[in-house]
Amino acid sequence: MIPPVDVSPLSKFGRHSVLMGIVHGKKRYDHSKPIAEEESRIAAEEKKKCEEMERIARALAEANKDSMLK
Repeated sequence: MIPPVDVSPLSKFGRHSVLMGIVHGKKRYDHSKPIAEEESRIAAEEKKKCEEMERIARALAEANKDSMLK
């Protein structure tokens, strides 16, 4: 049987650094995802409100335009 080969300390450090980076990234993603979803939901609601206000403003402008001509 062949005796085991010693692994370089640099290789060990690199391997553990990559694994810790993956774990850290996953934790950070899990923390940030709900926050981003909430922000996008709020932005969508604000966009709907803004579009509704623009629609109302156009309708009022159109009504005023028609009344001036008559």
